[in-house]
Amino acid sequence: MNTKFKGEVPIFFAVDDNYIPFLGVALKSLIENSSKEYKYLVKVLYTTVTKTNMEKIKKYESDGVSIEFVDVNPKIKEISHQLYTRDYFSNTTYYRLLIPDLYPEYDRAIYLDSDIIVLKDITKLFKMNIGDNLLAAAPDDVIQTIEVFRNYSEKVVGVADYRNYFNAGILLLNLKELRNFSFKDKFLYLLGTIKFSVAQDQDYMNRLCKGRVTLLQKTWNKMPVSGDNIDKSRINIIHYNLAFKPWHFDDVLYQEYFWKYAKKTEFYKEILNIKANFSEEDKQKYREGDKKLRALAQMECDCVGDDRIKNNDTNLNINVNNNEEYLDNQSGLFEGLFAW
Repeated sequence: MNTKFKGEVPIFFAVDDNYIPFLGVALKSLIENSSKEYKYLVKVLYTTVTKTNMEKIKKYESDGVSIEFVDVNPKIKEISHQLYTRDYFSNTTYYRLLIPDLYPEYDRAIYLDSDIIVLKDITKLFKMNIGDNLLAAAPDDVIQTIEVFRNYSEKVVGVADYRNYFNAGILLLNLKELRNFSFKDKFLYLLGTIKFSVAQDQDYMNRLCKGRVTLLQKTWNKMPVSGDNIDKSRINIIHYNLAFKPWHFDDVLYQEYFWKYAKKTEFYKEILNIKANFSEEDKQKYREGDKKLRALAQMECDCVGDDRIKNNDTNLNINVNNNEEYLDNQSGLFEGLFAW
């Protein structure tokens, strides 16, 4: 490592060709808000990315940023018979489980989805003290907001309180502890014994890691959920998850940050074209997907007994806004805005 840097920050993404434009935007925001004191080691896990697209992303390299494309085809083929997906999911959602064993030289790393904008230095997340917990992640705003998903997280996934159910799109991974925990082996075992159909790998991660998770403030994974009055200046990462995509829909909360950085990339015109070609029929499919997902979560809940005893707020890892009036007001907010 160049001695001019205080340390290295390994950062992992997982993409296919379809998400290269959005990876470019995410990287642009991450790099512009990075510290000059650290070296950022970006690892892009893939199975299908063209050489042309790799070259476009490699242009973001600099003295302080290295970018490596990591072909995980051999590793995925070893376990492909155990993986399953539905709807818009692809096998890329499982790539993150390979990170601890792929890079035994790292004790910790950051994993990021590509549908994000980074507004603050990611080093602050990387350096957080999480003890011997397996990972750090923020509570999932959507799970907390919709009753059927709150019930699903507790009754079906098995977390003690829905406010502890985390989103797996932004993770600080304690790779050393994950290896000691034999995380991948246990993950694959669960895949063969339990089938989670709603949030798939995220459900498994919540089931496996519960009790050993440091819950982050939502500013580290702020989803475009309206209703709370969070100070925009405090937001570290915006996560355009589910159907909250500025490149599909108008009037998405925090869309101005996405377009600010998109305009600074060579992918801007391509992204505009994606938006222009996202038809009303496509939007209707999203609306139907929302209804089907809620129905699926309800069916899963109906098939499980309910002996839950609510915990007091003092027993929670983090006190997340649980204002019932706020939550009730959100019940119709997401109609047509899910792409699960």
